[in-house]
Amino acid sequence: MNLTDNQVAALKDLLYKMADDQLILGHRNSEWTGLGPILEEDIAFSSMAQDKIGQAYQLYSILNELGESEPDTIAFTRNANQFHCCDYVCHPIGQYDFSLVRHFFFDNAELIKFNTLASSAFDPLAMLARKFKGEIKYHTMHANTWIKQLAQGNEESKTRIQNSINEGFNLALGIFEQGTFEKELVDSKFYIGEEAVMNEWYATVKEIIESVGLTIPALDLSNAVNGGRKGQHSSHLQPMLTEMTEVYAIDPSADW
Repeated sequence: MNLTDNQVAALKDLLYKMADDQLILGHRNSEWTGLGPILEEDIAFSSMAQDKIGQAYQLYSILNELGESEPDTIAFTRNANQFHCCDYVCHPIGQYDFSLVRHFFFDNAELIKFNTLASSAFDPLAMLARKFKGEIKYHTMHANTWIKQLAQGNEESKTRIQNSINEGFNLALGIFEQGTFEKELVDSKFYIGEEAVMNEWYATVKEIIESVGLTIPALDLSNAVNGGRKGQHSSHLQPMLTEMTEVYAIDPSADW
Protein backbone atom coordinates (compact mmCIF):
# COMPACT_ATOMS: atom_id res chain seq x y z
CA MET A 1 0.00 0.00 0.00
CA ASN A 2 1.43 3.35 -1.05
CA LEU A 3 1.01 5.83 1.78
CA THR A 4 1.12 9.61 1.60
CA ASP A 5 3.26 11.54 4.07
CA ASN A 6 0.10 12.61 5.93
CA GLN A 7 -1.13 9.04 6.15
CA VAL A 8 2.20 7.88 7.55
CA ALA A 9 2.14 10.68 10.12
CA ALA A 10 -1.44 9.80 11.07
CA LEU A 11 -0.60 6.12 11.51
CA LYS A 12 2.46 6.92 13.60
CA ASP A 13 0.37 9.13 15.87
CA LEU A 14 -2.22 6.38 16.36
CA LEU A 15 0.36 3.64 16.88
CA TYR A 16 2.36 5.64 19.43
CA LYS A 17 -0.78 6.31 21.46
CA MET A 18 -1.80 2.67 21.44
CA ALA A 19 1.65 1.23 22.08
CA ASP A 20 2.51 3.67 24.86
CA ASP A 21 -0.80 2.93 26.59
CA GLN A 22 -0.11 -0.79 26.49
CA LEU A 23 3.50 -0.50 27.64
CA ILE A 24 2.82 1.81 30.57
CA LEU A 25 -0.31 0.03 31.78
CA GLY A 26 1.45 -3.31 31.32
CA HIS A 27 4.22 -2.12 33.59
CA ARG A 28 1.74 -0.77 36.13
CA ASN A 29 -0.23 -4.02 36.16
CA SER A 30 3.00 -5.98 36.65
CA GLU A 31 3.39 -4.18 39.98
CA TRP A 32 0.60 -6.41 41.33
CA THR A 33 2.88 -9.45 41.00
CA GLY A 34 3.19 -10.85 44.51
CA LEU A 35 0.67 -8.32 45.87
CA GLY A 36 -2.67 -9.50 44.50
CA PRO A 37 -5.50 -9.75 47.03
CA ILE A 38 -5.79 -13.45 46.23
CA LEU A 39 -3.42 -15.78 44.38
CA GLU A 40 -5.62 -15.98 41.29
CA GLU A 41 -5.59 -12.20 40.93
CA ASP A 42 -1.86 -12.05 41.40
CA ILE A 43 -1.52 -14.46 38.47
CA ALA A 44 -4.22 -12.77 36.38
CA PHE A 45 -2.77 -9.27 36.60
CA SER A 46 0.72 -10.61 35.90
CA SER A 47 -0.54 -12.48 32.83
CA MET A 48 -2.44 -9.47 31.49
CA ALA A 49 0.61 -7.28 32.07
CA GLN A 50 2.68 -9.65 29.96
CA ASP A 51 0.05 -9.55 27.21
CA LYS A 52 0.05 -5.76 27.13
CA ILE A 53 3.82 -5.47 26.97
CA GLY A 54 3.84 -8.02 24.14
CA GLN A 55 1.16 -6.01 22.31
CA ALA A 56 3.21 -2.84 22.78
CA TYR A 57 6.24 -4.57 21.25
CA GLN A 58 4.28 -5.55 18.15
CA LEU A 59 2.88 -2.03 17.74
CA TYR A 60 6.36 -0.55 18.13
CA SER A 61 7.52 -3.03 15.48
CA ILE A 62 5.00 -1.59 13.00
CA LEU A 63 6.30 1.88 13.87
CA ASN A 64 9.80 0.61 13.09
CA GLU A 65 8.55 -0.53 9.67
CA LEU A 66 7.21 2.99 9.13
CA GLY A 67 10.65 4.47 9.72
CA GLU A 68 10.81 4.89 13.50
CA SER A 69 13.54 3.44 15.74
CA GLU A 70 13.66 -0.17 16.89
CA PRO A 71 11.16 -1.21 19.60
CA ASP A 72 13.69 -1.25 22.46
CA THR A 73 14.92 2.22 21.55
CA ILE A 74 11.37 3.58 21.35
CA ALA A 75 10.32 1.99 24.62
CA PHE A 76 13.36 2.62 26.79
CA THR A 77 15.07 5.83 25.69
CA ARG A 78 12.32 8.46 25.72
CA ASN A 79 11.47 10.88 28.50
CA ALA A 80 7.96 11.38 29.86
CA ASN A 81 7.15 14.30 27.57
CA GLN A 82 7.86 12.08 24.55
CA PHE A 83 5.24 9.48 25.52
CA HIS A 84 1.75 9.65 24.05
CA CYS A 85 -0.11 7.51 26.58
CA CYS A 86 -3.21 8.83 28.32
CA ASP A 87 -2.61 10.05 31.86
CA TYR A 88 -4.87 7.36 33.38
CA VAL A 89 -2.39 4.56 32.71
CA CYS A 90 0.43 6.50 34.38
CA HIS A 91 -1.12 6.58 37.84
CA PRO A 92 0.26 4.18 40.49
CA ILE A 93 -1.71 1.01 41.10
CA GLY A 94 -3.18 2.30 44.38
CA GLN A 95 -5.62 -0.03 46.10
CA TYR A 96 -7.09 -2.98 44.22
CA ASP A 97 -10.38 -1.17 43.54
CA PHE A 98 -8.55 1.62 41.65
CA SER A 99 -6.57 -0.83 39.50
CA LEU A 100 -9.62 -2.98 38.84
CA VAL A 101 -11.78 -0.06 37.68
CA ARG A 102 -8.92 1.24 35.51
CA HIS A 103 -8.61 -2.26 34.03
CA PHE A 104 -12.39 -2.28 33.42
CA PHE A 105 -12.52 1.14 31.76
CA PHE A 106 -9.35 0.74 29.72
CA ASP A 107 -9.79 -2.80 28.44
CA ASN A 108 -13.39 -2.29 27.40
CA ALA A 109 -12.16 0.67 25.34
CA GLU A 110 -9.34 -1.46 23.90
CA LEU A 111 -11.68 -4.27 22.87
CA ILE A 112 -13.87 -1.86 20.93
CA LYS A 113 -10.82 -0.25 19.38
CA PHE A 114 -9.24 -3.54 18.30
CA ASN A 115 -12.56 -4.87 16.99
CA THR A 116 -12.83 -1.86 14.70
CA LEU A 117 -9.15 -1.96 13.72
CA ALA A 118 -9.58 -5.56 12.56
CA SER A 119 -11.06 -4.08 9.37
CA SER A 120 -8.59 -1.20 9.07
CA ALA A 121 -7.47 -0.28 5.56
CA PHE A 122 -3.89 -0.46 6.87
CA ASP A 123 -3.30 -4.20 6.62
CA PRO A 124 -0.43 -4.58 9.15
CA LEU A 125 -2.58 -3.00 11.86
CA ALA A 126 -5.68 -4.97 10.84
CA MET A 127 -3.75 -8.25 11.04
CA LEU A 128 -2.38 -7.34 14.46
CA ALA A 129 -5.82 -6.34 15.74
CA ARG A 130 -7.27 -9.67 14.68
CA LYS A 131 -4.39 -11.45 16.39
CA PHE A 132 -4.88 -9.63 19.71
CA LYS A 133 -8.67 -9.55 19.92
CA GLY A 134 -8.81 -12.86 21.78
CA GLU A 135 -6.38 -11.70 24.47
CA ILE A 136 -8.23 -8.43 24.99
CA LYS A 137 -11.60 -10.20 25.09
CA TYR A 138 -10.27 -12.29 27.98
CA HIS A 139 -9.09 -9.12 29.73
CA THR A 140 -12.55 -7.54 29.50
CA MET A 141 -14.25 -10.74 30.68
CA HIS A 142 -11.96 -10.73 33.73
CA ALA A 143 -12.64 -7.06 34.49
CA ASN A 144 -16.39 -7.28 33.95
CA THR A 145 -16.72 -10.36 36.14
CA TRP A 146 -14.91 -8.76 39.08
CA ILE A 147 -16.79 -5.48 38.80
CA LYS A 148 -20.05 -7.40 39.00
CA GLN A 149 -18.90 -9.63 41.87
CA LEU A 150 -17.60 -6.79 44.02
CA ALA A 151 -20.56 -4.53 43.28
CA GLN A 152 -22.84 -7.32 44.51
CA GLY A 153 -20.66 -8.18 47.49
CA ASN A 154 -20.88 -6.38 50.81
CA GLU A 155 -21.43 -2.67 51.40
CA GLU A 156 -17.71 -1.93 51.63
CA SER A 157 -16.83 -3.58 48.30
CA LYS A 158 -19.73 -1.84 46.55
CA THR A 159 -18.79 1.56 47.98
CA ARG A 160 -15.14 1.19 47.06
CA ILE A 161 -15.94 0.22 43.47
CA GLN A 162 -18.37 3.14 43.17
CA ASN A 163 -15.76 5.56 44.54
CA SER A 164 -13.17 4.31 42.07
CA ILE A 165 -15.64 4.72 39.20
CA ASN A 166 -16.23 8.30 40.29
CA GLU A 167 -12.50 8.92 40.71
CA GLY A 168 -11.42 7.31 37.47
CA PHE A 169 -14.14 8.35 35.03
CA ASN A 170 -12.71 11.72 33.95
CA LEU A 171 -9.26 10.13 33.75
CA ALA A 172 -10.74 7.41 31.55
CA LEU A 173 -12.15 10.01 29.15
CA GLY A 174 -8.54 10.95 28.41
CA ILE A 175 -8.22 7.60 26.61
CA PHE A 176 -10.25 9.17 23.80
CA GLU A 177 -8.32 12.43 23.45
CA GLN A 178 -8.20 13.20 19.75
CA GLY A 179 -4.91 13.68 17.95
CA THR A 180 -3.85 16.07 15.21
CA PHE A 181 -4.52 13.52 12.46
CA GLU A 182 -7.99 12.33 13.50
CA LYS A 183 -9.62 13.35 10.20
CA GLU A 184 -6.86 11.73 8.16
CA LEU A 185 -7.28 8.43 10.02
CA VAL A 186 -11.04 8.40 9.48
CA ASP A 187 -10.93 9.55 5.84
CA SER A 188 -8.28 6.92 5.04
CA LYS A 189 -10.40 4.24 6.76
CA PHE A 190 -7.50 3.36 9.02
CA TYR A 191 -9.58 3.95 12.17
CA ILE A 192 -13.15 4.95 12.93
CA GLY A 193 -12.00 7.72 15.27
CA GLU A 194 -11.95 8.35 19.00
CA GLU A 195 -15.45 9.83 19.23
CA ALA A 196 -17.08 6.75 17.72
CA VAL A 197 -15.08 4.43 19.98
CA MET A 198 -15.87 6.55 23.04
CA ASN A 199 -19.61 6.54 22.39
CA GLU A 200 -19.69 2.76 22.05
CA TRP A 201 -17.48 2.40 25.13
CA TYR A 202 -19.73 4.61 27.24
CA ALA A 203 -22.82 2.64 26.26
CA THR A 204 -21.02 -0.63 27.08
CA VAL A 205 -19.63 0.30 30.49
CA LYS A 206 -22.81 2.16 31.47
CA GLU A 207 -24.91 -0.93 30.86
CA ILE A 208 -22.58 -3.12 32.94
CA ILE A 209 -22.27 -0.62 35.79
CA GLU A 210 -25.97 0.11 36.06
CA SER A 211 -26.90 -3.59 35.83
CA VAL A 212 -25.28 -4.16 39.24
CA GLY A 213 -26.75 -1.13 40.98
CA LEU A 214 -23.84 1.25 40.52
CA THR A 215 -23.91 4.64 38.80
CA ILE A 216 -21.68 6.22 36.18
CA PRO A 217 -21.09 9.96 35.72
CA ALA A 218 -22.62 11.69 32.72
CA LEU A 219 -20.49 11.86 29.60
CA ASP A 220 -19.08 15.39 29.74
CA LEU A 221 -15.87 15.91 27.77
CA SER A 222 -15.23 19.26 29.44
CA ASN A 223 -14.17 17.23 32.51
CA ALA A 224 -11.84 14.89 30.61
CA VAL A 225 -8.25 14.70 31.85
CA ASN A 226 -6.46 15.34 28.56
CA GLY A 227 -2.93 16.26 27.58
CA GLY A 228 -1.31 12.85 27.73
CA ARG A 229 -1.54 12.36 23.97
CA LYS A 230 0.53 15.54 23.59
CA GLY A 231 3.18 14.48 26.13
CA GLN A 232 1.67 16.45 29.01
CA HIS A 233 1.71 14.02 31.92
CA SER A 234 1.28 14.12 35.67
CA SER A 235 4.31 13.69 37.92
CA HIS A 236 3.67 9.92 38.12
CA LEU A 237 5.16 8.98 34.75
CA GLN A 238 8.84 9.99 34.85
CA PRO A 239 9.70 8.12 38.09
CA MET A 240 8.00 5.03 36.67
CA LEU A 241 10.01 5.34 33.43
CA THR A 242 13.24 5.68 35.38
CA GLU A 243 12.46 2.44 37.20
CA MET A 244 11.21 0.66 34.06
CA THR A 245 14.31 1.50 32.02
CA GLU A 246 16.87 0.71 34.73
CA VAL A 247 17.97 -2.60 33.21
CA TYR A 248 18.17 -1.16 29.69
CA ALA A 249 20.25 1.76 30.96
CA ILE A 250 22.72 -0.73 32.46
CA ASP A 251 22.69 -3.17 29.51
CA PRO A 252 21.15 -1.89 26.24
CA SER A 253 21.69 -5.32 24.67
CA ALA A 254 19.18 -6.97 27.04
CA ASP A 255 16.13 -8.49 25.29
CA TRP A 256 12.46 -8.02 26.20
